[in-house]
Amino acid sequence: MIAIVNYGVGNLFSLSSSVRFLGIDARITADADEIRKADRIILPGVGAFEDAKRKLEETGLIPVIKEETASGKPLLGICLGMQMLFDESHEYGIHKGLSLIGGKVVPMGDHVTENVKIPHMGWNELEFKREDPLFKYVNEGEYVYYVHSYYAKADPESIIATSLYGGIDITGAVGRGKIYGTQFHPEKSGETGLKILKAFSEI
Repeated sequence: MIAIVNYGVGNLFSLSSSVRFLGIDARITADADEIRKADRIILPGVGAFEDAKRKLEETGLIPVIKEETASGKPLLGICLGMQMLFDESHEYGIHKGLSLIGGKVVPMGDHVTENVKIPHMGWNELEFKREDPLFKYVNEGEYVYYVHSYYAKADPESIIATSLYGGIDITGAVGRGKIYGTQFHPEKSGETGLKILKAFSEI
């Protein structure tokens, strides 16, 4: 069973529908015991970092998430859920993340070298930085769907895939051990996204 963490800031219905479409049991939950019983955890998220982190803290689930991932349970953070995996975010101030993956989240507008629209909203192709089980069903060059204004400057060894936008390599997916994150939305990325969710369910 995959536990989809409900802390009030995720697109939970489309995500759970995508996982269930694959024939995988998925439960939207804010219950610590259910998360402990799950085989895998998905941490979704949309909106502002500070607000989301506060809401996650209010659930009391941060220690549970850290304990479960420390024991080897696979975790997938999506969009803002991925950004919270890092050490800190520079979104309207500096806010501490979960420090499960090294790096920081910064404004795209401060780093792009071309005149592009921000937020970055739409389809971009994946460029692989290393082989990883998360992409075992996906080919380099397939397209995924992004919606974001901030991106992760991650430790290079944790970067699995990037997408070129505005003249910079946007961190598209990261992984450290069995802790994963995707800046793009697999649940909005058609067949490619479903293949990524399927691969995560097998890690």
